[in-house]
Amino acid sequence: MTQTEPKSFAELSLREALFNNLATLDYTVMTPIQVQSLPFMLKNEDVIAKAKTGSGKTAAFGLSVLNNLNVESYFVQALILCPTRELAEQVSLALRQLARLMPNVKISNLSGGIPMKVQLDSLKHSPHIIVGTPGRVQKHLDKESLSLNNLQTLVLDEADRMLDMGFYNAIKEIISACPKQRQTLLFSATYPDEIKKLAKQFMRHPKEVLIETTQAEYDIEQCFYEVASPANKFAVLKSILLHYKPRSTLIFCNTKQQTTDLTEQLKKMGFSASALNGDMEQAERDLTIVRFTNNSCCILVATDVAARGLDILELPLVINFELAFEPDVHIHRIGRTGRAGNKGLAISLTTPADQLRISMIEDNLIHPIQWGKISGLTTRDTKIPTPEMITLCLAAGKKDKIRPGDILGALTKDAGLPGDMIGKINIATLHSYVAIHHSQIKKAFQYFQNGKLKGRKVTIKNLR
Repeated sequence: MTQTEPKSFAELSLREALFNNLATLDYTVMTPIQVQSLPFMLKNEDVIAKAKTGSGKTAAFGLSVLNNLNVESYFVQALILCPTRELAEQVSLALRQLARLMPNVKISNLSGGIPMKVQLDSLKHSPHIIVGTPGRVQKHLDKESLSLNNLQTLVLDEADRMLDMGFYNAIKEIISACPKQRQTLLFSATYPDEIKKLAKQFMRHPKEVLIETTQAEYDIEQCFYEVASPANKFAVLKSILLHYKPRSTLIFCNTKQQTTDLTEQLKKMGFSASALNGDMEQAERDLTIVRFTNNSCCILVATDVAARGLDILELPLVINFELAFEPDVHIHRIGRTGRAGNKGLAISLTTPADQLRISMIEDNLIHPIQWGKISGLTTRDTKIPTPEMITLCLAAGKKDKIRPGDILGALTKDAGLPGDMIGKINIATLHSYVAIHHSQIKKAFQYFQNGKLKGRKVTIKNLR
């Protein structure tokens, strides 16, 4: 950091409402990505930023977009494109939190999996900021239900994954609907040639901000286990899960088919496991993510693309069932654990054929790779961990003006459940999800079958 770079938000030219809100959120010292990118973004310059998930990039571009917003002008001023609905929802929530002291800021989510009618109704009164996925934004442009004629800022969040998912042409079409005179911000965890090509085509003299990620930034222990062939991996995976008995585990595979096959193997052995890949319907993806983040499912087997946008602060174990092809992707994977001050463990299963990839990964590490001994995995206790929580789905959501406090109050005050037996509460458009400790699930289920939520009966089901 040079002396000319700001260290705290107080040194930036932010509008008063944003600055006061940051104080209430305990945002004082900026992260490296914020230090290096915000001064450029606040001056309306184009920026290419390479930074990992959890680096504070959403707050960086969010503050810039909100600071430059003209709240009195009712047209779309900023468009933020994300690879998945899950990430789009996270970004929307983060922006609303940052904007809560700015009155009348309207933010709409245009993502796949959300009913078109809900989105069309939202667009009748033009929002200031659109957050969405390329496919759905493109559909609204085709239907002429969305105009970007007055757009001032375009943000491509996790651009590398959007390209991996085949959105290049969709992004090109969306950009062609934007004014040529605009600010373009491109954020990416990796920096492949496709990103350079995209930047060259659509950005104006962008400032480059590269936040190098090393193992030292994480509180993570890494361990590699080598097996003779891919066929031997599952036995070692089972031994790892029985040895460590983690509350939750994210397992990475390189193909959609591998996620499905591995999940079925794990379920046959009695493990609580779910697959997450791009072939799944959006509704199925949503329920899978809800169950995993609510600790109602112990193991999630996912591809890199599907795992983007997962909001999990405490993840004790990440396993690379297959090594990533790029070192940057490996770093991004293991960065899912060891977050928010927690210690993490990342384990990789390899074969002799992986030697080149292992060498590339080791080049990015401070210390030599640590190799584990399979014989050292203790599996005498063969009891398979089961989920602590069970998730209930209520047929009432944002459309019914349901808030997390309504559900929490009903369960603690009316049903008599201890507060520490209630976990994460997610409110979607038409449904709400609440995690309940398995010891209290019968009591909670009976309450919602017989009682009311905000004065009305709601249908309830157990997510399994």
